[in-house]
Amino acid sequence: MSQHYHYPTREEFAKRLQGKPVPASLKTAALAAAVLGIAVFAYGLFTNADRAWQAVHFNWMYFAVISTAGAAFAAVQRIVTARWSRPIVRFTEGFYAFVPVAFVILLGILFFSGDHIFTWAGREAVPTAEKAAYLEPMFFRLRGVFFFGAITVLQFLFIRNSVKMDVAVLPEYGAKWAAGMRATMRAAWSGDERRELHTQHSTQGKLAVAVCIAFVVGWCFMAWDYSMSISLHFQQTMYAWIVFMTGWVNMIMLTSLLAMWWRNHLKVDDIVTIDHFWDLGKLGFAFTAFVGYISFSQYLVIWYGNMPEETHFYRLRLSGVWKTFTTLIPIFGFVLPFFGLISKAAKVYLPTFVLFAVCSLIGVYLHRYIEIYPSIYGEATSLPFGLQEIGTTIGFIGLWAFCYFQFMDAFPVMRVFMMTTPTKDEVQVPVDPRTMEPLPAHE
Repeated sequence: MSQHYHYPTREEFAKRLQGKPVPASLKTAALAAAVLGIAVFAYGLFTNADRAWQAVHFNWMYFAVISTAGAAFAAVQRIVTARWSRPIVRFTEGFYAFVPVAFVILLGILFFSGDHIFTWAGREAVPTAEKAAYLEPMFFRLRGVFFFGAITVLQFLFIRNSVKMDVAVLPEYGAKWAAGMRATMRAAWSGDERRELHTQHSTQGKLAVAVCIAFVVGWCFMAWDYSMSISLHFQQTMYAWIVFMTGWVNMIMLTSLLAMWWRNHLKVDDIVTIDHFWDLGKLGFAFTAFVGYISFSQYLVIWYGNMPEETHFYRLRLSGVWKTFTTLIPIFGFVLPFFGLISKAAKVYLPTFVLFAVCSLIGVYLHRYIEIYPSIYGEATSLPFGLQEIGTTIGFIGLWAFCYFQFMDAFPVMRVFMMTTPTKDEVQVPVDPRTMEPLPAHE
């Protein structure tokens, strides 16, 4: 990764970042989109409850994976003690703002959707006793509450620990509605920056490992439960990896788009530099290649195995009304971003980066739809994609954006403490925060 360590002073950061909240018109538009989505869902409950819940479910899958990937990405930056990402990682940490909302929506899906999404909950017989035991309704619900609840709590602790250092050194920053939260965070601040730096870094290290494990393990189970289980006769070992890694790629692409917006809005071209977009572009390209590899590996094994219990999954999606969407997925999700971002020029010339990032977001959106809907409708005579799906998607976009911008208005939009404290590079050599002595290499 390219490196950029020459940051402004803390006082200059305070002057440049304060007084530049998210435009009220943008938050109003996001809130209006969220209300529209809720209205469409409410209308659907009375006219076609199946479609209403299904539209919520596949959008939940799309936005929940991306949102939880944000804190997981920040956790990876802590594990590797990255310095290149300090100016941009808060843009990704803000993704967490939607995670508690996603948890509430998941509770609604688990306890109130009935068999509108999961046909095995009442319409279709489970083929084996083992699957019947695994999909037993209460066990199924508790599993979801446990895994997504664990992700929510661990990521909250990680993000709070990251944010509180910046809140301590920028006491005047942030929206009034969050003043109480910021005061609570500052209450434990000792004033000793060096000790606080190492204490925070040590705590973040432990939390980061837990966050990453919870993200991977949790999404393995949730991908099986909320996507693969809808097709009762299909199972594949790489399925979960494809689900959460496509969300990981989209998290990187969305971070890139938001970093471009923040760079322009805050006028911080000297802090968020073209080198950062080059780095993000390399990550986006690399993980696009990885997702293409595991997706094709799954397809190839099923193709040459030629077993009906596996091939039916792809045969259905490559025929009838589903064929067009299925064909567009590798084009938007792999071909365009892979070959588009293969050169350095496409990464550092922002208009092309925007184009290929948006292509990736669209490709994975179609992926989530095709994962779920064909398993429910089978060989449909018409494509079930209309007002309900589009309106719900607009609602999710608005709700996600509103949560994100509220978070970014409430707390410092950059990791100012880690960029301005005189001892910032001491974290490259771990120390015991109690004694401030370097730790032995094995620890």
